Amino acid sequence: MQKRSKGFIELEWVCPNCDGVNRGSVKTCQNCGAPQPDNVKFRRASNEKIITDENAIKAAQAGADIHCGFCGTRNPATAITCSQCGADLKEGKARQAGDLMQAAPPPPKNIICANCNFENEGTATTCKQCGAPLPKQTISQVNVSKPQPIAGQAQKRKSPNWLLFGGIATFLILCCAAILFLFVLPSKSVEGTVTNVYWQTSVPVQEIQPVNYSNERGSPPSDAYNVSCHTESEEVCEDKTIDQGNGYAEQVTECHTESEQYCSYTVDEWKTIQTYDLDGNDLNPVYADPRLASDQRRGSASDTFTVYFSTDEGQITYSPDSLNEFQQFQFGSTWTIKLNAVGGVVGVER
Repeated sequence: MQKRSKGFIELEWVCPNCDGVNRGSVKTCQNCGAPQPDNVKFRRASNEKIITDENAIKAAQAGADIHCGFCGTRNPATAITCSQCGADLKEGKARQAGDLMQAAPPPPKNIICANCNFENEGTATTCKQCGAPLPKQTISQVNVSKPQPIAGQAQKRKSPNWLLFGGIATFLILCCAAILFLFVLPSKSVEGTVTNVYWQTSVPVQEIQPVNYSNERGSPPSDAYNVSCHTESEEVCEDKTIDQGNGYAEQVTECHTESEQYCSYTVDEWKTIQTYDLDGNDLNPVYADPRLASDQRRGSASDTFTVYFSTDEGQITYSPDSLNEFQQFQFGSTWTIKLNAVGGVVGVER
């Protein structure tokens, strides 16, 4: 798999103390001054762009930040001792890195100050014009590819929409009931007398013939000949944004090649070259018995049967499923015919 870097972007984090939005490289909240907690989640900024500043690029490439094990201060990966308390960072804990960042949240809507009607940026907590506090907006959280559950905190599951499921189930039940009523269940019965019968038989004759296949996906059959194969390859790429654990993320393009083989070939197959049909109006159907050459064979025979009834509602036809059933319909015999709601025959009994 090929991996191409497109560059680095700066992430952002939300202060849990005041909901202020800060750049990923900032270690303390620019709104209230609170330090960045060690469990803060970075997210992609709605106005993200590839950074070009050399110092920022070096900081992004340095690796995951280390939180001091004594005072909790966030230090760059290159630091040996804590910038706050001077402790050895060997006892510190590096931030998690390598998670796949999801899409950036939509930019927050601008906030109108209720005191002076000044329009402020959506991330502002106090009015830029009069200093009045602004209402907080709901912050969209970004999920990563490997979410870490917080111990002791139950995850809320969204309750299913039982009303929607109930409506769909009711609709399906009504559809099934309508099908049963219209086509399967008998709605009335009529008496009918057999006035005629009809049968038709078909016997195919087959012989081996070459069949050509062109650009078939996969490997050719073992008995194929005149085989010609080629491979078609396609590069499939996907853009990913990977958290570096230091307030930055790397945007990369991962590509891999997918290949598929296509073959043209010839195989010998049994093909029907002629069909011999017979028919009649009695209860003893006959099947053709054609003469076969040495390279020919008889295919699977097929047949159809039809019985004609005279009823008070006119002529009704019925198609028996087997020869044994067909031969029960003697001329002049009377039967009870069960009809569905649309007039189709669903059963016949004596």
